[in-house]
Amino acid sequence: MGLLSRVFTRNTSDVSPRKPAGVKTDAAVKTKPELTNKEEKIVADKIEVGYVHMSGCTGCLVSFADNYDKLFTILDRYVELCSCLALIDARHMDTMDIAIVEGSVCIQDKLSVDEIKETREKAGIVVALGGCACYGNITRFCRGGQQNQPQLESFVPIGDLIKVDVYIPGCAPTPQQIRNVCVMAYLLLRGNNEQKELATKYLTPLMKLAQGGTEACGCDLMSNVINQGLCMGCGSCSASCPVRAITMEYGKPNIERDLCIKCGACYAQCPRSFFNTEIISQYEAIEDAVKGALQ
Repeated sequence: MGLLSRVFTRNTSDVSPRKPAGVKTDAAVKTKPELTNKEEKIVADKIEVGYVHMSGCTGCLVSFADNYDKLFTILDRYVELCSCLALIDARHMDTMDIAIVEGSVCIQDKLSVDEIKETREKAGIVVALGGCACYGNITRFCRGGQQNQPQLESFVPIGDLIKVDVYIPGCAPTPQQIRNVCVMAYLLLRGNNEQKELATKYLTPLMKLAQGGTEACGCDLMSNVINQGLCMGCGSCSASCPVRAITMEYGKPNIERDLCIKCGACYAQCPRSFFNTEIISQYEAIEDAVKGALQ
């Protein structure tokens, strides 16, 4: 009892009292308002983005999610996701800065037609993500016969029903391309003058694709690249084709038209198709801007 008394007395008199675990120190309390203010500032600068899913395989959403930690950085710093079928429980569409639309529209489904028109009304910028939204892709070949809803037989790209501002073609687009467009869209809306100029140069070719209409196939590659003597035999078109409709013969693409699903992936991937010289000369600056934003 005497030993216990002496130890207890020494611990309470000679040593400053220790605070229980979980209790914040004065320093931690003082830094709390700074962290809160920083977070509020970041949230205030975010752009509102809605992800709208029409008729498709959800492969574009998977590609979007394949950005992994970079996706979390985008959602934490730059984007306020206001609607998404898989991530957000929102029954009504609200106004937004950008709407990313995946999939084509079934014109026999009145709800789908109304939803894509509402998307155009609520969004400042509409982005068609993937071959189905841009060009119809394989859904153009649907002729009904679904076991549960046989009346759904005609599917069209969203550009046939509404005005689309930006195309991100491919089946599916690469995670890097989706990521770059997200960052550049943020810089276009929230960046300084230099960043806005850089983002405009990056997004302009994708905007011109949207102005080019809703038809695409391997024939575009033949007429606009190969027949113009621009093909350098890199094989990017063959590597990007999701149905292996393009093979390289003697260093040049050979397109099997019967296999082509008209997704536009080959034309989108070709470095000699729609990307202009302004983009090529600004490649390093664009990469540095994206990397800096995601650090």
